[in-house]
Amino acid sequence: MDDGYRNTANLYHGARDIAREANQQSRNQGMDDYRYQDGNYEGYIPNDRYYRGGEESNQDEDAQSDATEGHDEDDEIYEGEYQGIPHPDDIKAKQKKKSPSRSDDYRDQKDLMAERLEDEEQLAHQYENIIEECGHGRFQWTLFFVLGLALMADGVEVFVVGFVLPSAEKDMCLSSSNKGMLGLIVYLGMMAGAFIWGGLADKLGRKKVLGMSLALNASFASLSSFVQGYGFFLFCRLISGIGIGGSLPIVFAYFSEFLSREKRGEHLSWLCMFWMIGGIYASAMAWTIIPHYGWGFSMGTNYHFHSWRVFVIVCALPCMASLVALKFMPESPRFLLEMGKHDEAWMILKHVHDTNMRAKGAPEKVFTVSHIKTPKQIDEFIEIQSSTGTWYQRWLVRFTTTFKQVWDNALYCVMGPYRMNTLILAVVWFTIALSYYGLIVWFPDMIRHFQDDAYKAKVKIFKHEHLEHVTFNFTLENQVHEHGKFFSDKFFKMKFKNVIFESSIFDECYFEDVVSPGTFFKNCTIVSTIFYNTDLYHHKFIGCQFINCTFIEQKEGCHLDFEEDNGFLIYLVSFLGSLSVLPGNIVSALLMDKIGRIKMIGGSMLISAVCCFFLFFGNSESAMIGWQCLFCGASIAAWNALDVITVELYPTNKRSFLFFGTPRWSCLS
Repeated sequence: MDDGYRNTANLYHGARDIAREANQQSRNQGMDDYRYQDGNYEGYIPNDRYYRGGEESNQDEDAQSDATEGHDEDDEIYEGEYQGIPHPDDIKAKQKKKSPSRSDDYRDQKDLMAERLEDEEQLAHQYENIIEECGHGRFQWTLFFVLGLALMADGVEVFVVGFVLPSAEKDMCLSSSNKGMLGLIVYLGMMAGAFIWGGLADKLGRKKVLGMSLALNASFASLSSFVQGYGFFLFCRLISGIGIGGSLPIVFAYFSEFLSREKRGEHLSWLCMFWMIGGIYASAMAWTIIPHYGWGFSMGTNYHFHSWRVFVIVCALPCMASLVALKFMPESPRFLLEMGKHDEAWMILKHVHDTNMRAKGAPEKVFTVSHIKTPKQIDEFIEIQSSTGTWYQRWLVRFTTTFKQVWDNALYCVMGPYRMNTLILAVVWFTIALSYYGLIVWFPDMIRHFQDDAYKAKVKIFKHEHLEHVTFNFTLENQVHEHGKFFSDKFFKMKFKNVIFESSIFDECYFEDVVSPGTFFKNCTIVSTIFYNTDLYHHKFIGCQFINCTFIEQKEGCHLDFEEDNGFLIYLVSFLGSLSVLPGNIVSALLMDKIGRIKMIGGSMLISAVCCFFLFFGNSESAMIGWQCLFCGASIAAWNALDVITVELYPTNKRSFLFFGTPRWSCLS
């Protein structure tokens, strides 16, 4: 691993040679701007990466001019007028470009890393003081609601497929394996998205990458509501999952970098409430929209737009709203400082300070920070000028360089000094996700099992009945007919729902426009009977004997039963499960900074385990729903504490990649 870091400076020599050749002319011209004396450039300032005022006599006048430009009597800075204080790092970078020597290329990578780690430690202490000076107020609360919408979109995405499956399987005629893949594909996409967007956020910026991921999710989530085929719908949900996968890792890292340590645990826990709000929103919208199956339109026989497709579009609205609101938010100043962009970070921090002070009624309070530490920059991003090479060569170099940086970041977290933190967090994340998602999937099946038992207990049994010249034009449901005889009977525009005919005789009967979910004929004798426009296919006749029977224009396509009766309970259970998280969120937010992250995780998981134990004694729907609510409310505190501790255990340039990298693997459990 150390050899990999030691050889970082030697990568991409071909691309670097192209860049050097393109910029050689500008460098030669710049050499005349300085006079070389005794092996050093005149005016070169100390390499400590701090701002210093008045240390160089030949820069006194310029520094004063730049420091005061854009200021009025109340020390206000007008947007677009601030020019920045001359930074020694900027001058040093320009001089290095003009100098033929490249000393860092020959330094050991461990030395460079040690120097950067020392700089990061100093920046961490200084940045904490700066955030405390900026205060906590209007700016943080505005960002809280903007990022909350992004987190809400993630919560909605988890519930969408589960709610639309009963209707989508009817429109697209899905088999059990198709339904299972549709439920799995979203988690696969979110897992891949967490790694992709999290890694890019550490290199390209929190705001930029979060906007890209939200735009991808909003586009394909909306598109999925219009596509008709199962394959296209599956693809759209996969890409949508990849897009929304960037929300969780970036949102918490982004917001934490505007919070002081004493506020971080509490306010990140409050932010987690938006995931619960997303679940409530999805449940309420499903309850309101999906049962109205007629809401929609049809274009011919091949294109149908029913109510569940309207629900899919409505679920994309929080993502769209977050994407629009994000445009008005700044980039993380901590990230900018890590990238060496001092002036941009300083301006954002001053904006945060001034916004909060004006909201608190103290607009005259001045932002006193002028010197911020910037860590040593090790990664060299190879950039080819627009005049060099073709467009795809430039993009190829940019892509390979970014990929290499993200990959090195991943290896550093997995095999570097943070490997033990990563391993322990992966185990904790996996265990809590296994229990949570496993039980969430199991609860509806158990409730359905109780419903089926209650339904079967109400079955009506008819034996040795004899019916002749009777017309059936109504629904027969949950019945068993044994040894019956039906002569010249007509079954017209009706439904058989969970009806079993055993050892019965049908003679000269007529079936027209009949649908039969859950209906079977066992060991029956059928004589001179006509079946016209029905879904009574051959697999529904088990061990039956046909004599002079005719099947005409059988129904085509999918004719699954839309379970209106179970829909209400499914939405209600999901709604109550999401709502039960509220007490746990409040408790974790109030106690997170008082009792600590580790104790919060341990206590929450212990109470959750007790709830799981008592599930063995649940013997009714109400008992199962009650234990589900208790389990969700108790376990959410552990999730919130893990969110906070994952943010705090990694440095800024590694935080987004690792944050929620492990829980996304756990989602597959």
